[in-house]
Amino acid sequence: MPEQVEPAAIRKRVIYSGRVQGVGFRATCAYIARNFKVGGSVRNLRDGTVELEAEGPPPEVERFLAAVAREFEGYIHHTTVTDLPPRADTPPLRITY
Repeated sequence: MPEQVEPAAIRKRVIYSGRVQGVGFRATCAYIARNFKVGGSVRNLRDGTVELEAEGPPPEVERFLAAVAREFEGYIHHTTVTDLPPRADTPPLRITY
């Protein structure tokens, strides 16, 4: 049986709903990301949700997303996660508008 090889990088889009705008969510995500080998972007959406795209080595992305979830545990009511194809040119996580 062949061994499964973990991909070098993954990319995830996470939509957070709840009380996620006006509470420093984007800035805190960017700050937390400095502790992980992840890149991508975070932005407010018009419907009151926040979109976070994170790319990096699978364990780093998973730990980063877990850290965001812990930090905003009382604010996030729902998350929708979508796997995306990784891009090789992803810059460090930044706030976009």
